[in-house]
Amino acid sequence: MNEDVRLVAWVRGRVQGVGFRWFTRAKALEIGGLSGFALNLDDGRVQVVAEGPRPDCEGLLDWLRGSDTPGRVDGVTEIWDTPRRIYEGFAIR
Repeated sequence: MNEDVRLVAWVRGRVQGVGFRWFTRAKALEIGGLSGFALNLDDGRVQVVAEGPRPDCEGLLDWLRGSDTPGRVDGVTEIWDTPRRIYEGFAIR
């Protein structure tokens, strides 16, 4: 299935101050077809929201969990939802 979905992921580890949001945006743009944002949270995590075709969101999630990210990812928690279709492009917040 290629339906549009909404991925909300919380990335924990050493993910602030290392360009994590910038690289996440670059990866989302490389995958293409995704809209959303990456946001630093006060507790040290980065929240990533991506909307688009499920395979593309899964690709971004796989990258978030992989070894090519900047810093150090200790874990990723995600939820899947219905897209809200309110984002233009992929932003760093």
